Amino acid sequence: MTSQKIDVNTDYDLICVGGGIMSASLALLTKLIQPNLNILILERLDTVALESSAAWNNAGTGHSALCELNYTPENEDGAVDITKALKICKQFEISKQFWSYLVKNNLIDDPSAFIQKMPHYSWVTGEENTAYLEKRFKALKAHFMFNSMEFTNDISKMKEWFPLIANDRNEDELLAATKIERGTGVNYGNLTRKLFEILESEYNTKVQCNHDVLDIDPDDEVEWSVKVKNTATNEIQHLDAKHVFIGAGGGSLLLLQKVEIDEKDGYGGFPVSGEWLVCKNEALIEQHLGKVYSKAGVGDPPMSTPHLDTRYINGKRELLFGPFAGFSPKFLKKGSNLDLMKSIKFDNVSAMFGAFWHNLPLTRYLVAQVLMSHEDRMDSLRKFVKNAKNEDWELMIAGQRVQIIKKDEFEGGKLQFGTEVVHSKDGSITALLGASPGASTAVQIMLEVLEIAFPEEVHSDHGKKLLKELVPFWKQELTKELFDEQLAEVTKVLGLE
Repeated sequence: MTSQKIDVNTDYDLICVGGGIMSASLALLTKLIQPNLNILILERLDTVALESSAAWNNAGTGHSALCELNYTPENEDGAVDITKALKICKQFEISKQFWSYLVKNNLIDDPSAFIQKMPHYSWVTGEENTAYLEKRFKALKAHFMFNSMEFTNDISKMKEWFPLIANDRNEDELLAATKIERGTGVNYGNLTRKLFEILESEYNTKVQCNHDVLDIDPDDEVEWSVKVKNTATNEIQHLDAKHVFIGAGGGSLLLLQKVEIDEKDGYGGFPVSGEWLVCKNEALIEQHLGKVYSKAGVGDPPMSTPHLDTRYINGKRELLFGPFAGFSPKFLKKGSNLDLMKSIKFDNVSAMFGAFWHNLPLTRYLVAQVLMSHEDRMDSLRKFVKNAKNEDWELMIAGQRVQIIKKDEFEGGKLQFGTEVVHSKDGSITALLGASPGASTAVQIMLEVLEIAFPEEVHSDHGKKLLKELVPFWKQELTKELFDEQLAEVTKVLGLE
């Protein structure tokens, strides 16, 4: 990672804006397919992975729908819809396949530095929720992707699975839980740094830190002229690029709005900050191993799904509970308080107002979250850990997320949870907006960006052959045989047995 003067006389095939997991994945995938392409990565901070990719700034869950209940909604007829769960499970397995390819080819020597085996649990209380969880279990268990899932409503079994939660429960409490042993915890900060190290050591592709992209304009001779400020020297440079990828997390929207393409019109963003309760008591930390997700409250947004998580950060085992929402007008943790106001434009003001008007429960939820005291947050934790003590837990501010707002024919504007790739018709500029499941599905999303930007490379005989090696599930209809075969191999290569 450097902050040297950039060569302005080079025509770059691809400039990636942002030093997070998305740019790292895209740049490395592109180099693997076509090593001769000239790629530049620009990061405005003094090193990579300091925003959403940083370990403390995200959930650290290998999001694969093994435990996240918001991916399996209950339809009006009472049936549980597993469509999204199947999609996200496949996408995370694609990420694991790419990482295992890097391990097999000696580009990563120690996968345990960024991924660990971590049981994934779903846990609910009450008659309605326990009935839902059992229906969800039966629907998922019938599919080969989830056939190792276990279900219980036996408190003694839960005490084996997660004693910190199950202890001190009344015998008459209605509880239910599911477990999948093959879940994972991921340190996306460590992974991001490793991918950038590969780019630098194997492909001489360095990240230029302390470089803030101010604008992106059409260029007559190439495709795009990228205006960059060196924040250490205040020098302004103009760089030529055939393709640009905007992967700056919450900052992507503000930069995309400056780009002269019709496809950007109507998009807005709503910033939400996250907070965790972090355990300080080592004895409690040792009593819990796994990620236990429950159900969001009635009317609460999907991002509010409470969970009690084991994490491994900087070589230390941690225990976190949350997330709690906060509000900041910043689009990045190290952004500006003017970000939200700057994002309101003539073409998105109706979408922004429509989204606000039709999401008043979200506004009330955020206001209530912002006003919470430490005691209020501890009361939320005590729904999980009955006798949690205030002095054992402290609050930590997590990352900043910007939820997508887009035009809607009926509501004016709609708040959208998830991620979305916005791109020009010719694919020469792409931008990633939105949040969760984000990093877990980075490889799938960046493969889509790669296909948009470099279709000739992806669809060449060489590209198709290499992609089949990199990610055997890419564009494949999954069978039980293929899934089981690949899962077994990846589990072994990544040390997740």
